[in-house]
Amino acid sequence: MFFTPKWKKEMQLLLKGAQKFLDYKRDLLKPDRIDEIESRLSDLRAALKNGKREAAEECSRQLRATCENALPHYRAPRWFEENVEVIFVALVVALGLRSYVIQPFRIPTGSMQPTLNGIIATPNFDENFKKPWLGKQAFDWATRGRQWTVIKAPTTGRIRSREDATFLFFSRTKIIFENGSSVTFPAPINETDQALMGRKSFEKGDIMFQGTIDGGDLVLVDKISYHFRKPTRGEVFVFDTLGIERKIGKFSGSDQAKATHYIKRLCGVPGDTISLDSPHLFVNGKIATEKGINQVFTFPNQGRMGGHGYSYGDHPAAEIVKSGDELALAATAPRGMREYAALGDNSGNSLDSRYWGSVKEFNLVGPALFSLWPFTTGHWGFIK
Repeated sequence: MFFTPKWKKEMQLLLKGAQKFLDYKRDLLKPDRIDEIESRLSDLRAALKNGKREAAEECSRQLRATCENALPHYRAPRWFEENVEVIFVALVVALGLRSYVIQPFRIPTGSMQPTLNGIIATPNFDENFKKPWLGKQAFDWATRGRQWTVIKAPTTGRIRSREDATFLFFSRTKIIFENGSSVTFPAPINETDQALMGRKSFEKGDIMFQGTIDGGDLVLVDKISYHFRKPTRGEVFVFDTLGIERKIGKFSGSDQAKATHYIKRLCGVPGDTISLDSPHLFVNGKIATEKGINQVFTFPNQGRMGGHGYSYGDHPAAEIVKSGDELALAATAPRGMREYAALGDNSGNSLDSRYWGSVKEFNLVGPALFSLWPFTTGHWGFIK
């Protein structure tokens, strides 16, 4: 091709363009026009093969004229129509990828800390606290998902209730006062309660919270792998709550109870028997040795139970509330009904299989692949 004469290269490009025109517009062209274009294409190919420049140029003029006159009543799409088409195709591709290949999930709670962060509210008790200049606020949000926040009481009175007001990826809690006034806090219910530090009554204009709120990690979930391999004990995975909502609903005091998807560590596969001797997790009577599980024994537990490692469930209806309680996962089951155990790394603040039992195979979405954002928490990269 390097030594091909310029005129031949131009003719070859014309052939490609005319062939694309024929392929793309075939449904709009009349049969006689299709035959004519194909005939002109054949003539140009023959002229190029014979190496006769004059004949090729004549064939190219005829081919151009034929293509230009093939759709006399056709109106070329305007710029915004072309852009709408491009956007539509991009959306279809994105939805296809999200449905079948890879899907983003935002982590709202701290059940997987410190492996992955949920939303973290950090109060600032400085009487002279004020938000930094807008440039720093924008930088902190872009790199850390951090919001600098001041929330004031909209009325005088006591808090009557808190309601989950999550929208899409954004976790929200609606704080409702006895007189019906309300204010929205940008965090799930548990984190909101911790940020308020147990305070229930406010005067109008009182500062309910001031400080920073760091957004939860945004992770990408691989939705393909489980079609080609079995889930592996020790990996972080995502599953939906279809079919187990009723069991989870028993523990409605947790802000995790209403979630449609959970992210946990896979701690048991079909045939395993799970038990606890806090802080250790036992699988089939032996301390679990997988790296992902084993690391939970070594870092501090950040939940309400204190201590470190795995803790027992603290609700009477939980499956594992004391030493000796076991969760058995059937060794054999129909396809789709095989059982798995899911535990949070932050055991004291995780609503998981210790409470409501096993996860069925049909609930599995896929392994958590990559922590995409924020960039500065130390979690960015492949999830382990």
